[in-house]
Amino acid sequence: MMARIFAAILLICAYGARAEAVEIKEVVSPGGIKAWLVEEHGIPLIAVDYEFKGGASADPKGKEGLAYLASGLLNEGAGELDALAFQKALDERAIRMGFTAGRDQFSGTLKTLSEEKDEAFRLLGLALAQPRFDADAVERVREQVRSIQRSEDDNPRSVAGKAWMRAAFGEHPYASNPTGTPASLSGLTAQDLRGYVTATFARDRLIVSVVGDITPEELGALLDKAFGALPAQGKAAEVADIAPVLDAKVQVIDTAVPQSVAMFGMPGLKRDDPDWYAALVMNQIFGSGGFSSRLMEEVRTKRGLTYGVATYLMPMDHAALLLGSVATVNARMGESKSVIEGEIARMAQTGATEAELADAKTYLTGSYALNFDTSSAIAGQLTGMQRYGFDTDYINERNSYIEAVTLADVNRVAQRLLDPNRTFWVIVGQPEGLSAATEKPTP
Repeated sequence: MMARIFAAILLICAYGARAEAVEIKEVVSPGGIKAWLVEEHGIPLIAVDYEFKGGASADPKGKEGLAYLASGLLNEGAGELDALAFQKALDERAIRMGFTAGRDQFSGTLKTLSEEKDEAFRLLGLALAQPRFDADAVERVREQVRSIQRSEDDNPRSVAGKAWMRAAFGEHPYASNPTGTPASLSGLTAQDLRGYVTATFARDRLIVSVVGDITPEELGALLDKAFGALPAQGKAAEVADIAPVLDAKVQVIDTAVPQSVAMFGMPGLKRDDPDWYAALVMNQIFGSGGFSSRLMEEVRTKRGLTYGVATYLMPMDHAALLLGSVATVNARMGESKSVIEGEIARMAQTGATEAELADAKTYLTGSYALNFDTSSAIAGQLTGMQRYGFDTDYINERNSYIEAVTLADVNRVAQRLLDPNRTFWVIVGQPEGLSAATEKPTP
């Protein structure tokens, strides 16, 4: 068995994938379940990527961490199989099953040799429709989540990120950490878990993508085997749209560490905003372009203040952010903050250059195919396309949207998004010259 898996992995590495070579077919099962399929019969593997609308942001008040705990329990026994029997059934057939609770989606993956596809899809159906949530499994996974929480509390970057979200979103579910709190985690019951699964795992909230050695006809029957027993409609809690509350202050969390870690950010753009592609190009120039970005040039290359600084766009279902992070010794965090705010102001006021625009577009279009280098990666891309309502031609059209971005577009979006006077900072450490008091940055 392992020899066959290794041979398949070698084939994947040798084969790779190109975005322009991907042909997407829409498959509808006899039971009406839709999926996007990319057939690849040269490799005896199948990769499935799927998601349900309703992640950690739908956790009820006081039961934060519910979706996250469920994600750790779905392969811990289902149907007639307890945890040990379920894991044995997966391992004997080299089936890999994973679950993730994001803020807005609960997602899953399935990887199997094509000869094991019938059993793989059957086991997935059991995990989703008949999870056991046995008491011993619940307590074991609960303790694992407690360990993750303790690790997060010891990680300055995690502490900064959680504090930033709490300050920006207040009482909104986005303010909560997906793993919950020690108190909320302790109170979760098997009944809570069953309620979450029933409300969230429903066919009207489902997106499915499949890549590999399977025909549309074969997939149709297997979709019903995996998802057909789920309720037709879900009942997950609705989450309100929200704009982050940012008043340009600095929050310092005094922590005895030699290096301060900072999270900084401002409102961003949702994925369906007409300025999305201009913002993508702008941010490539400003902060996400590695050593070619302005922030890396000014903060690391010229001044040696940090090993790394970066920004990224974070579109969520109900809010949107432009976030960044930097770490440096306590004595130089104040200087790093000043340089970053100066670059935010400079980008907004003077914009980018034609050379920067050309370089950013070359990178963004040239690197796009790297998102399709494995079957699992392709499946994940297909799921994202469906989530945002794109059609199957998007893969071939995406780079044209990047190419259409003009310098005027980039500079307009820089003015729209970048403003040091509404950039909120959370700094974990003991940064010299900065205190927990509210502070207004100087443009």
